[in-house]
Amino acid sequence: MPFRSLTDPVDLAHAIAAVEEVWAEIRSTSYALLGTEEQERERLKFIVASLVPMALDEKELVARAVERFIGNARKNSVSAGREDEEPLAP
Repeated sequence: MPFRSLTDPVDLAHAIAAVEEVWAEIRSTSYALLGTEEQERERLKFIVASLVPMALDEKELVARAVERFIGNARKNSVSAGREDEEPLAP
């Protein structure tokens, strides 16, 4: 339950709306998901819940959540190669 920590109804509403907006943006692009759709939506909910206290408004919340979600996906999809090689860029 990622939104359990959100006690303010306004924050909760912003978080739910942000998840839907971010998810729509992610699905409309070619970002590779790291897990199943259900797992990735759950991961997104945790990301949004962690960002709610820092965001000034819903627009900023969405922008930060997209950045965090995509940044995590890119970091995790980089090939490590051999131990003595530099990782490949995405």
